[in-house]
Amino acid sequence: MTFTTRPTLRGTFGMVSSTHWLASQSAMRLLELGGNAFDAAAAAGFVLHVVEPHLNGPAGEVPAIIATAADPTPRVLCGQGTAPAGATIEHFRGLGLELIPGSGPLAAAVPGAVDAWLLLLRDHGSMPLRTVLEPAIGYARNGHPLVGPVGETVNRVRGLFTEHWPTSAELWLQGGSAPGANKLFRNPAYADTLERLLVSGEEAGSDRVAQIERVRAAWREGFVAEAIDRFSRLPHRDSSGRDHAGLVTGEDVAAFEASWEEPATLDWHGHTVAKTGPWGQGPALLQSLAVLAELGDPASLDLSGAEAVHTVTEITKLSYADREAWYGDGVDVPLKTLLSPGYAAERAALIGAEASYELRPGSPDGRTPRLPGVVSGVAGDASTGEPTVSADGVTRGDTCHVDVIDQWGNVISATPSGGWLQSSPTIPELGFCLGSRLQMFWLEEGLASSLAPGLRPRTTLTPTLVLRDGVPILACGSPGGDQQDQWQLLFLLRHLAGGQELQEAIDAPAWHTTAFPSSFYPRATEPGDLTIESRLGPAVRDALIAKGHRVVETAPWSLGRLCAVARTPDGVLAAAANPRGMQGYATGR
Repeated sequence: MTFTTRPTLRGTFGMVSSTHWLASQSAMRLLELGGNAFDAAAAAGFVLHVVEPHLNGPAGEVPAIIATAADPTPRVLCGQGTAPAGATIEHFRGLGLELIPGSGPLAAAVPGAVDAWLLLLRDHGSMPLRTVLEPAIGYARNGHPLVGPVGETVNRVRGLFTEHWPTSAELWLQGGSAPGANKLFRNPAYADTLERLLVSGEEAGSDRVAQIERVRAAWREGFVAEAIDRFSRLPHRDSSGRDHAGLVTGEDVAAFEASWEEPATLDWHGHTVAKTGPWGQGPALLQSLAVLAELGDPASLDLSGAEAVHTVTEITKLSYADREAWYGDGVDVPLKTLLSPGYAAERAALIGAEASYELRPGSPDGRTPRLPGVVSGVAGDASTGEPTVSADGVTRGDTCHVDVIDQWGNVISATPSGGWLQSSPTIPELGFCLGSRLQMFWLEEGLASSLAPGLRPRTTLTPTLVLRDGVPILACGSPGGDQQDQWQLLFLLRHLAGGQELQEAIDAPAWHTTAFPSSFYPRATEPGDLTIESRLGPAVRDALIAKGHRVVETAPWSLGRLCAVARTPDGVLAAAANPRGMQGYATGR
């Protein structure tokens, strides 16, 4: 038996895995009360807003993929907010900007997370809304032991808060100090916001759907939208080094509604892998799997050896080059061709024995790729959002994830993010801040992800659902910005092709590359970069260097924050969670 940091949990009643133990256990509470996977996931989502405020918030976003017991066909829940009506390239250029700032109100997209969770509950939940929200309200009002990275994040942006964002300083620097690790922390303003939304919903009567619709209206058109509108008009310092007002208005908030969509899928190694459409980076994972299929049996890959690390890295570079050239919202993405065996074979032929330092998008259907002309090579500041992992292996914080599967076979994979406490100044009467997802647009015309009002930024958030013979068998995901699908690729190869248990596949050494334009300000590219956990060993490291990779060796347990739940044909459920970061936990029975 292979030693793992934790057991792979097994049972038949229900399983939850998330990036914070309080969210996992809150979700499990909903299952114990008779709720389904969607009630449980929503409860976890609202708790994550409270207990991981440096990784997500109510004004952020959440894409999810679900399958129901009644209909196992995967569906995508899009809770990615759009660019506001005033967010034009001309507006930003008129401010003298070449890049959208990574923080501050100018970088905010329309909030999407709360409406998405409510839409999920309306269409597929079963429990009273008050029951779903009780854990989040309780932790916000009565307090919860705050994880250490929250205070570390606050300390990194202390100067910004004290000099330019006084409302954030008031909440996060109480008594002049950042919150201490494991100290009780309260956010009564956010508790009041949730309670006020609930009361508004309950005024609609006892019908749960009517209550949810009333709460959605109160968020989009009532006091929340009004507060966002007022506060967004106030200039605040952002990562450009100047003060700018925001662009999100009450009308923008009212106009946005979360939605259901068809997923992008790939049949691979006897499985169907489902991701979001190319308004997110999810199809890059599918492209990588497709190329691997052209190179032989994926089960034969030795993912502990230099040759496999090299091959997977080079495949990733090609997939992410295509992401940069072709993926976006509101554009004609040649996705069918990008995922086709013929195109995958063309890409596979480009993989050589040595590391490539070129960004090499393909020409699907004979089309000429276009890449952005402004690419920076410097690191961002501490407030710009989702800076995955630094070179010394320190996890800087990024995003959350939750997976749930219940006894009936309902399953969901969701990746909440945005609205980080360091994203934008706190709106005092609401207890949370806006997000900064607009930084993923380019201020250059004619690109797949050029800024335009009403479009979704090409998000890095990328949940995964896997089916076999049309039946969901696995939900997984990871925080990590541009690294999310890289780490998930390793997990899927180890679990689906290599036969490793969930926890074993999560625990195994990870790596990633940043040899493409970052999705985050200031959009740096690091040609030839390959970041590896030191557990891969000096022989592998030296062999990769010999192949031309610019290897950055990090701490042994520093890359990846995967969650996963699974189901076997006989109804046995399983779950596992990442030990890195000391926050993620799975639970179930």
